[in-house]
Amino acid sequence: SMDSTLHYIHNDSDLSTNSSFSPEEERKSKVQDVVPQALLDQYLSMTDPSRAQTVDTEIAKHCAYSLPGVALTLGRQNWHCLKDTYETLASDMQWKVRRTLAFSIHELAVILGDQLTAGDLVPVFNGFLKDLDEVRIGVLKHLHDFLKLLHVDKRREYLYQLQEFLVTDNSRNWRFRAELAEQLILLLDLYSARDIYDYLRPIAFSLCADKVSSVRWISYRLVSEMVKKLYMASPSTFVIDLMNELVEKFCRCHKWSGRQTFVFICQTISEDDCLPMDQFA
Repeated sequence: SMDSTLHYIHNDSDLSTNSSFSPEEERKSKVQDVVPQALLDQYLSMTDPSRAQTVDTEIAKHCAYSLPGVALTLGRQNWHCLKDTYETLASDMQWKVRRTLAFSIHELAVILGDQLTAGDLVPVFNGFLKDLDEVRIGVLKHLHDFLKLLHVDKRREYLYQLQEFLVTDNSRNWRFRAELAEQLILLLDLYSARDIYDYLRPIAFSLCADKVSSVRWISYRLVSEMVKKLYMASPSTFVIDLMNELVEKFCRCHKWSGRQTFVFICQTISEDDCLPMDQFA
């Protein structure tokens, strides 16, 4: 309801219609009128590195935590007021600051909409994907929430990077792999049958053979959901190839653990009604 009362200029191209704008007037044109300007200026000044060193080392983390709320209050039309501050925080030396932003980037994407997300948030998101595990987990926990907001073509680009989540700084960090399995279950709805078979299937099979049982149990459900999705898709060759591979890879495995995995996957497929019984047989 505020939008009708706000008067703002989207970008510098709007200024070309009136050559009489002075630099001072241009600066004023980018000032928002949703909250008192002094309050916003005070918030933006808190990300100054010198302030963090002399006033409070945690101040940047608090700013990062509050940023989605500030963005929501100002509205996407005033994102230009926060963009530089967000990029400064996203490149902060403290991993806790980057981690805070990683956990909320999906919320910010909803606030900003698809165009601003594609232009301003995707580069930051890509940076977080290559960060420390403490930062990457923030992105991973809301991977589906973020990717579903992207255009289909942009979303497909991340298929090539999902494999990288199997590699962590600490191999004992099994919760990372468990979260990946949970997210892949949600991601099945975002991709085509061919993409699922080509890119998600190898990851799922790798997770089914994980050393930690908690990861394996989630992965059994992932495979069963994959079978269900591919069975409902057209053509049916993908699900037949998948089932044949399950038999070859696990049922006929020379290790007892592989054969046990096959039994558990069959149990999950049966319990969740992922296939008609004649097809299951």
